[in-house]
Amino acid sequence: MRTRLLPLLLVLMAAVLLALGFPLAGSLAAAEQQKLIVDRIDDTARFGAIAQYVTASSEPDGTVVVNAGERESTLRAELSRYEDLYGIRVGVFFRDGSVMAVAPTGWRTRRQVIEDPSFQEALAGRRSHNPAQVWPWQHSRVTVASPIVRDGDVVAVVLTDSPTGAMRSRVLHGWLLIGGGELAATVVAVLAAIRLTAWVLRPVKVLDRATHDIATGRLASRVAAAGGPPELRRLARSFNEMADNVEAVLEQQRAFVADASHQLRNPLSALLLRIELLGLELPEGHEEIASVREEGKRLATVLDDLLGLATAEHAAASLQLTDVAAIAVERVAAWRPAADQAGVKLVHEGAAAATGWADPIALSSALDAVVDNAVKFTPGGQGVVVTVTTGPDTVKVAVADGGPGLAEDELTRIGDRFWRSSRHQNVDGSGLGLSIARVLLTQGGGSITYAPNQPHGLRVTLTLPRTEPTA
Repeated sequence: MRTRLLPLLLVLMAAVLLALGFPLAGSLAAAEQQKLIVDRIDDTARFGAIAQYVTASSEPDGTVVVNAGERESTLRAELSRYEDLYGIRVGVFFRDGSVMAVAPTGWRTRRQVIEDPSFQEALAGRRSHNPAQVWPWQHSRVTVASPIVRDGDVVAVVLTDSPTGAMRSRVLHGWLLIGGGELAATVVAVLAAIRLTAWVLRPVKVLDRATHDIATGRLASRVAAAGGPPELRRLARSFNEMADNVEAVLEQQRAFVADASHQLRNPLSALLLRIELLGLELPEGHEEIASVREEGKRLATVLDDLLGLATAEHAAASLQLTDVAAIAVERVAAWRPAADQAGVKLVHEGAAAATGWADPIALSSALDAVVDNAVKFTPGGQGVVVTVTTGPDTVKVAVADGGPGLAEDELTRIGDRFWRSSRHQNVDGSGLGLSIARVLLTQGGGSITYAPNQPHGLRVTLTLPRTEPTA
């Protein structure tokens, strides 16, 4: 979720910054060019005022009479000094494009002047005010024209041709400042997006962790309803209420199973005793009494397993650093007589010493359940191998048998309460042994997995952590 939310926030923030940055950059360039144009208009107005005294009069046919002399010399001197000082080419041209005064000499021909759009605009009595925008990467010049009006008519035009290097440098410098500001804003936006994402997703992570804990059997896990948006805080409180209800229901279920199993044991024990007494009065080898006695013992086994499962789910694990290999060797030795009686070869392989964090009693009980299951389903002449292996973070105890094994669809159901394969219904058992083993391991931070054993049989792997599990 973080990988989707964070890029979305960054894209939105980048879009906002770009939407603000591009117009700002364009406005800066336009403002700099407008400033240059205003300066040139002021200059052309000054030169136009001088040129008015040079064009002293005009004939009835519109021909301008030029008063050559000191005034024209003054105009030429002003234009030359202006061009030398600022590097801006300037000229005053009559309506027909002929030159009144120009600097530098020979700057433009008559045809070039007439074809200039700024000159034509000035002849119409309008000053240049909106030439094409010059951008920093364009080596263009800006032409500004201003009309010289006498007796209500345009008699001449002042043209300036300005270089744009300085203006483009100022625009580029301003753009760099804008870019730096955008970059700083982007960094701030990224940091803000990371903090915002973390603030939004922190309750989700805590909720996910608590959900995983409850799914793996740690029902006491809860979510601290602090931080994050109000909706997620309400979700955290609702989750805690749900977890409380689930834990209460499961606790009631465990209490009921434990109480029912305990209460049924006494009547069942009395019933089995009466069956034994009744059997003494019947002929030896009576089939019905033997069948009743066997069913009674099976029912007693189921009640014992139910009570053991309820006790395992209710009791807290007492974790300590344990020699897992030593417990495996001990349980193999304890089950070897039963395996020998069934004609099954039970052996231990792997590490002679391997430490891990576990409840020794719970681990022994889980191993008993798994080894009992393996010996029970392994036919005579086959073997059961208990192997202890160590890794960087875990210790594994694998119990591989040589029995018929399970199909792929059955592997997903093994460990469910009271579940037994349809092919093994004639084998004694309650279907609770592996469920008890799973509960015992899960409470200590371990796990149990099932896989086919090659060439046939079932491999059950008990995994324990080598580092102390966190609460």
